[in-house]
Amino acid sequence: MSTRKPPFRALTSAETRASPETAEPPLEQLRGLRRQVLEIIDEVLSDSSQATDAVREQLRQHLAAHPGRPEEALLEHLTSLRSEQQDQQGDRDLDSPQPAGPQADIPQPAGPQPVSSRLEEVLRDRMLMTAFQPVFDLTTSSVVGAEALTRFVSDSGDPADYWFAEAEDTGLRTDLEFAALESGLEAARKLPPHLVVALKLSDVVGLDPRLPVLFEEIPIAPARVILEVSGKFSSKRAASLAAALAPLRRAGVRLSIENMGSFFAGASPVLQLKPEMIKLEQSLTAGLNQDSLRQELVEAEVKFAREIGAVLIAQRIETKDELATLRDLGVTFGQGYHLGRPSVQPTEWAKWRGRAGHLTFPGGRALPGTRGKTLRG
Repeated sequence: MSTRKPPFRALTSAETRASPETAEPPLEQLRGLRRQVLEIIDEVLSDSSQATDAVREQLRQHLAAHPGRPEEALLEHLTSLRSEQQDQQGDRDLDSPQPAGPQADIPQPAGPQPVSSRLEEVLRDRMLMTAFQPVFDLTTSSVVGAEALTRFVSDSGDPADYWFAEAEDTGLRTDLEFAALESGLEAARKLPPHLVVALKLSDVVGLDPRLPVLFEEIPIAPARVILEVSGKFSSKRAASLAAALAPLRRAGVRLSIENMGSFFAGASPVLQLKPEMIKLEQSLTAGLNQDSLRQELVEAEVKFAREIGAVLIAQRIETKDELATLRDLGVTFGQGYHLGRPSVQPTEWAKWRGRAGHLTFPGGRALPGTRGKTLRG
């Protein structure tokens, strides 16, 4: 996990006795503490390490349980983590001593089928499919695009994040991402032709030489494709990624940046990549209507996106009040369960045809649809 600022501390008695001339106004103190809490939360949620998936999910649950009160959510989150650590230590203390020998430290398989074999079976037999979640123009309620989400054909019931975490551990993450890209592109043929298609990929896949080869023969126009890069990376990495994706972007493929880390520290890579779209960090959406300071952060991101000529898209819109607040703040595109759930059924995708619109950029530039050509002409 990346290094984060230390959590806020309570004021000492000496600080509370500071003279009026030197003491910070109470309101400014509160705003400063709230901003620091939001930065910490933003840093935790933007960490792309597979090892911290469970920690990030716990924090999201605490934020949902305390809408508009990030301080309480963070405190509860830290308390629960400390409690889990103590419980784990207690369990270790109660365990009987392990036998000595070469087998002592070897972890036992979690199930009857080794992880690598299960993943290799998925890749070999293409046991995955694509669900699409609609993306809406919040000003017209029309569907302008769809985000591809990977689903796995398995009796285990494990979520997609679990599969990708396993793939990371076994060195198959890149292969699994390419399989997901291929599945998403093939499924996109059945979407209404006016819709753009957002496909997730890591910066590692963005730098992989197989990516341009994949796009040499794709079933939809490159101008309909949005490559959604997730993860947090350095400015140097961003420069390499910009160079690697340049040929695809010249062919019409668009770029979206998701979870670039703290808004306060992530502007430099965004400026280097010059994306057409920026995804609003999903932690800012939950309970946004009840939190004036987070509304200020969203306003700042709206302004930043406009200044660089990018579209800002909100995620995880789950209530009508969150939707209304986002509209008031100038966010014009979004997705979430309140608007439309993911579906693997082409019959559901077909319903978006009658509600289809066009994704436009500041200044009125429309994102091209089916008028584009594939890379193979």
